Amino acid sequence: MTSDELRDHHTNRDARIVGALYVTVIAGGLFAGIVQDSLTVTGDAAATVAAIAAHESLWRWGIAVHLIYLAIPTTVMNVLLYQIFKPVQPTLALLALVSGILSAAIEAAALLPLYLPLVMTESRSGLTAIGKAQQQEFVYLALRLSETGSGLALFFFSGFCAAIGIAILRSRLVPKPIGTLMIAAGVCYFVSSLSNVVAPGLAHFLSPWIIVPCFLGEASSALWLLVKGTRSSQS
Repeated sequence: MTSDELRDHHTNRDARIVGALYVTVIAGGLFAGIVQDSLTVTGDAAATVAAIAAHESLWRWGIAVHLIYLAIPTTVMNVLLYQIFKPVQPTLALLALVSGILSAAIEAAALLPLYLPLVMTESRSGLTAIGKAQQQEFVYLALRLSETGSGLALFFFSGFCAAIGIAILRSRLVPKPIGTLMIAAGVCYFVSSLSNVVAPGLAHFLSPWIIVPCFLGEASSALWLLVKGTRSSQS
């Protein structure tokens, strides 16, 4: 086996690992998102707190899964993607790595407010001076803050998607339609996260349909890498 063939073999192996990790990240994100959405009652702090208290174990598992896929699959995936694209598109590979790391860090920080309902439950004796209704409002505001943090994480994640998409278009490693879908995902994440900040009404109008291209782009990339890996750099 020549050095070029050996490099292609290692790249293809890493690509399949990335695909498996990406599928894990998508599945973990869906689980954590469904848990949080199902236990959050929009506009009703009391009902939200009651739902979390009634399903505390599920709430904890939602946070745990979120932490696990950020700490392990996401980190390894970002590093391997950098290694895959660095030989052909070093600048874009670095941009994707930095954007991915920033996004994951902000998303992890956004998990902190999700602990508030658990901490308040464990510290009832220290909260006697605060009324029950006020405690519920604090919890609800914390969840909204976490949601805002997740939106900020997606703003940087849009850079990751766009950089990977452009790197795909400029290389022969993955079919160009996959790259186009990833660029579309990046654009949609960018518009969605930015509109939440400057035009909430527009964000509400676009939701949830603007997330569909994002899911298609990420899912197609993950599944292609998992099943097909990468093409030979000599083809």
